[in-house]
Amino acid sequence: KLCGYLNKLGIKGPIKTWKSRWFFYDENKCRLLYYRTAQDINPLGSIDLSSASFDCKMENGEGVFEIRTPSRVFTLKAISKQAMMYWLQQLQMRRWEFCNTQSRFPVGSSQLVNEPLAGRTSRFCVLFCFYVDVIDNEDFLPLVKTPTETVGLKAASLPAPQTSTALQNISLKHPWTEIQNTVYNICGSKQLWGSNGNVFSFDEFQEHPENVDEKQEAEVEAGCAVKEGTLEDGRMEPRLNWIRKARWMNSGFPGSEELSREKNSVDKVSVLQQQILTLTEEVKSQKELVKLLHKALEAAQQEKRISSMYLTAAEDKDRLELVRHKVRQIADLTSRLEALEQEKKELEQILTLRDSHIQELKEHVQLLMEKNHAKQEVIMALTEQMARELSDPLQEANTITVDTLYKQQEEIEHLKDDIDAYKTQNQFLNSEIHQVTRLWTSVAENEKALLMKCACLQARNCQMESKYLTVLRKLQEAVPGLPNSHAELVKNLIQEALQWDVKEEAEEGFNLNPVSEYDEYGFMTVPDYEIEDWKLLAKIQALEIKSNKLRSQEIVEKPLRGRWNSIGELNPSAELKSLIRSGIPVEHRQRVWRWMVSRHCSPVPGHYQQLLEQSRSTEHPACRQIELDLPRTLTNNKHFTSPTSQLIPKLRRVLLAFSWHNPAIGYCQGLNRLAAVALLVLEDEESAFWCLVYIVENLMPADYYSDTLITSQRVFKDFLSEKLPRLMAHFEQYQIDVSLITFNWFLVAFVDSLVSDILLRVWDAFLYEGTKVIFRYALAIFKYNEEEILRIHDSVEIYQYLRFFTRMIMDGRKLMNIAFNDLNPFPMKLLRNRRSMHREELEAELCELEQIKAAYVKERAEQGP
Repeated sequence: KLCGYLNKLGIKGPIKTWKSRWFFYDENKCRLLYYRTAQDINPLGSIDLSSASFDCKMENGEGVFEIRTPSRVFTLKAISKQAMMYWLQQLQMRRWEFCNTQSRFPVGSSQLVNEPLAGRTSRFCVLFCFYVDVIDNEDFLPLVKTPTETVGLKAASLPAPQTSTALQNISLKHPWTEIQNTVYNICGSKQLWGSNGNVFSFDEFQEHPENVDEKQEAEVEAGCAVKEGTLEDGRMEPRLNWIRKARWMNSGFPGSEELSREKNSVDKVSVLQQQILTLTEEVKSQKELVKLLHKALEAAQQEKRISSMYLTAAEDKDRLELVRHKVRQIADLTSRLEALEQEKKELEQILTLRDSHIQELKEHVQLLMEKNHAKQEVIMALTEQMARELSDPLQEANTITVDTLYKQQEEIEHLKDDIDAYKTQNQFLNSEIHQVTRLWTSVAENEKALLMKCACLQARNCQMESKYLTVLRKLQEAVPGLPNSHAELVKNLIQEALQWDVKEEAEEGFNLNPVSEYDEYGFMTVPDYEIEDWKLLAKIQALEIKSNKLRSQEIVEKPLRGRWNSIGELNPSAELKSLIRSGIPVEHRQRVWRWMVSRHCSPVPGHYQQLLEQSRSTEHPACRQIELDLPRTLTNNKHFTSPTSQLIPKLRRVLLAFSWHNPAIGYCQGLNRLAAVALLVLEDEESAFWCLVYIVENLMPADYYSDTLITSQRVFKDFLSEKLPRLMAHFEQYQIDVSLITFNWFLVAFVDSLVSDILLRVWDAFLYEGTKVIFRYALAIFKYNEEEILRIHDSVEIYQYLRFFTRMIMDGRKLMNIAFNDLNPFPMKLLRNRRSMHREELEAELCELEQIKAAYVKERAEQGP
């Protein structure tokens, strides 16, 4: 049992006093209860140690330490430095044991209840961790020996430390508790005197002299149990309390044990005298308390007599007279109160005048003291000067040296004491920091485990909802064969599943659906398509993507984010290429894109501003077409859906500036979407302009937006035949022209074709490696859905499936692995050679068409009108 007497610093306004209190540690609640004496039944208060920290400062004095809780700071004082260090070390150990037990055995854990073996193992782990922590603490603070004379159950049998006055140790904040404890003490004392004629009883010790120590310890523990029971229940029988109180007092005083062991009569007499002094002080304090209770009782009896006179009055006149008498008393008291208040005000004015007068006198006295001090300094200086002149110089030097050495030795001793105190303080603070750090680490690990569990549950929720929507989609396809009631039910379920009520989610405060309405760049996670089937597919895709992200958060995303955080200056390397292919985190994407653009396209200072001035002064021929395309740009992004959006004017200026910058291309459809994506990521319009210049003039081949784009389609068909021959044969069998689907992919680099999460990963690699990435991902998309396409044996159904089959891509990581691993090798040299070959073929075809056209025109001219 951790218990003993400590002095507690009590604060009553400006007055601070030390009060002796009996402290007892409650292991179940990790609280330190304190009583006025060890014999009290009810505590005066408690200190919560579960969230407390401990501190000891040598400036406060020997044996003084602090317990800091979130609501209050308790200052305690032990009788010695050893006792203080023992208390601090024990409290640290008990706090660690309680916190570790609480974190490993959460309330309501059914798993621990149903698995006793696991529970036993966990308890062993707790004890083992506690033992290891004690060993670790020995590196900071060695274990302190138990001071048995001041701490523990034996200390309860010693008399409480006495204060200077009898009433000083009484707690005025807890009068009701003091009265209860006093009543218990009085009742217990009477019962003992009545049964034995003396407060001490030796019968028990005479009958069993060999078990004295064991009985005394058992009785003390019984007393502690009485205290705990009173705290928790508060409904114990008075007689049982008095019996236990009597046993506690028998074991609480050292008379029985010492009288049975001591053989010297002088020692017996001294022990009895000490007991008499203790009881005398206790009686004095009880008498003071009884006087206060008598005064309160007299006032209550006086009021009772007046009320009884009022009730026993026979006639209304008598009662009225009593009421009038009471009113006169009230009026008299009111007038006396007013007079006293007036007198109080006058006295306060007099006191203020006296205070000002005293202040003036103090200032005058201070001035006189300063003058006197100055005169004394002059006298001392003159005296020392005369002494130096009259005394022997050598003797004076020796005297000064001896005095100086003596003072230095005293200072050295004081400094050594201070160093020892600071070492002890440093050892304890190191152990406190070590233990608090371990507690924090344990809490952080629990929090991490809960977050991982929450992510897994969210991922499972996404998968379940995705499967539910897939089932609804299958039912929707089978609606023509269902009865009308069932078809109506399926339709209602689909409409309910597609509803997006953001207000309801905000009111609930906890969203079971972890898919938000918009992503980090403002793209709608579920675009508002007019076709209901497309909306259903988009929501299924969003749920699956979110589920995959949650599942790969700890395994894939977090290590990648750590590798990106460790990169300082960006330099081209194989490692950077691999990281960019895996996707750039949102917080690093803007910086990396700026770096990739600046590597190949050095911005010219002031050039963009000159282009804007030119566009303001002269209207470009493409200005009208740009205005028509602005409302049609990224319709699934909230930053471009509203005409008042801040990015709309920026996009207009970027497109006009590029039209003046590159007159050969000017403006063509598709550039608006490229510039819009650059604006979303880079935010600055000038940076977005140079990014557009970099894409069109550096990444794309020359004449890409004229003849070369058709050439790229032919090159792609060649690669499709080589990499996916079964799929290409299937397309040829049903006469499917894939360029009708892929033309827009190559025109705007998959913008509006892939969801934003996958699209931005494609753009990360595209800006670093070039157009080869577009071919890789285009082939990967077909390979991702190859089996589904091969199962369709109708050309119309194939075309319908190809219109939305990019919405069937659920796993961005899988698509990336197909693009950069399964399709290897994919050399850039081969791409250039194929492009050159098909360009020559296209030019020959164009020349042939020109010849045919010229012959046709000549033939028509010869035939005449």
